[in-house]
Amino acid sequence: MSRYDLLVKGGTVVLPFHGDIRADLAVSNGKVAALADDIPAAEADEVVDARGKVVLPGAVDAHFHLGIYRDLALDAFEETRSSLVGGATTVLSYFRTGSHYLDRTGPYKEIFPEVLNAVAGRTWTDYAFHLAPMTVDQIAEIPMLVEEHRVTSFKYYMFYKGFDLAANSRDARSFTMGDEYDLGHLYLLMEQITAVQKANPDKRLSVSLHCEQSELMRVFIDRVRADGDPQTLRAYHEGRPPLTERVAIGEATTLASHTGTNLNLLHLSSAEAVDAVALARRSFGGDLRAETTLHHLCLDHDTLDATGSLGGKVNPPIRTKADNEALWRHAAEGTIDWVASDHACCMEAEKGDQLWPARPGFGGTALLYPVLFSEGHRKRGLSLSRIAELASANPARAYNLWGRKGSLMVGFDADLTVVDPELAQPVTNEVCLSGQDHTPFEGVELTGWPVVTAVGGQVRFRDGETVGEPTGRYARH
Repeated sequence: MSRYDLLVKGGTVVLPFHGDIRADLAVSNGKVAALADDIPAAEADEVVDARGKVVLPGAVDAHFHLGIYRDLALDAFEETRSSLVGGATTVLSYFRTGSHYLDRTGPYKEIFPEVLNAVAGRTWTDYAFHLAPMTVDQIAEIPMLVEEHRVTSFKYYMFYKGFDLAANSRDARSFTMGDEYDLGHLYLLMEQITAVQKANPDKRLSVSLHCEQSELMRVFIDRVRADGDPQTLRAYHEGRPPLTERVAIGEATTLASHTGTNLNLLHLSSAEAVDAVALARRSFGGDLRAETTLHHLCLDHDTLDATGSLGGKVNPPIRTKADNEALWRHAAEGTIDWVASDHACCMEAEKGDQLWPARPGFGGTALLYPVLFSEGHRKRGLSLSRIAELASANPARAYNLWGRKGSLMVGFDADLTVVDPELAQPVTNEVCLSGQDHTPFEGVELTGWPVVTAVGGQVRFRDGETVGEPTGRYARH
């Protein structure tokens, strides 16, 4: 009988906050069991040759949308499969009641077990959920959700008080299927989170915010539509400009400074938004963390508009190349804490050729480490440990998974990916292994792709194909 279940031999092992070392990594019972200069191959049941390659902690893709536009069980299977391509081994998916997802409302006590049952046994990665309380009654359920399901992150969408998801309708209440969804609702949510936090001092409870200010959106969208109503991603950006992010960040952090609530500012898309985060941190003084996405780092509306497609419609909108560079700079310097995909499988037919009805969102989880390695490490000089912090360690710390996820230190879950630093290929829909039939990243050349991804010490992706069956588990956080 072998001493280890899996041995990753001869690679450069990246340890967030520490650096990288040349080491062999051994796995036993789903955990990292040893890091050493030379572990004999004969001591392991399975050996992965990582010579000349980089071994990274499996990414924690902290912003995901399973089942937003498709069957939840189907999405769980196909889209976590796509995560393996990008080196992600845990996904944290958002869920809310109202339109899309299950298209209904009601108590989470009844609905959330249905969600868990739908995805159980279907995921290739480990998984957890953030929940959005859309009604006052659901806010009252937060103590139960924390106690029974270990859900610790709760979302508020700041523009839903005035628009639906696509910004095509102002009948927000029928879309949310909820109560008054305004700053008063956010304040009640923050009060409840802070109270439950005091009863659970061992966990970080937080409010995750989509920051766009709906009253300003109304003004700018009306102007865009009155000026010929152009059907472009630039028009979408102009209808939801960075000012709406900046003002929303100010509103949310002002409330949180009063209630003492931990905040996560999601998918920051612009230089102006990140400047607002830096200002808020100086004045807020509380626990405030910031996220950006792959597409806001890499895509710009002018380039996408040249293709004539609306496939890149997303909330917040794709911005400019200058915003791309500002976000990369802040990711390197630490203003931005982590990078996520905001993955939402959305078929091309749901985009169409009309801007406002087009559904927002698209997949990107397959590109998490390829983008960070190629564009961050190779092109902009981010250290390997920094890209591991952005993709894995920092989201694990924010969402109570640290100690299990986010590192390759002994005792952590053996979630890892082996990246070939010289593997260069363009992004195609086929490479991503998603159910989605298009990608706005089509043709982007990236160098540094995972060739092996293991979840809990079991190889589930190798050389572009899945291995075995989905064995992902619910990561109570």
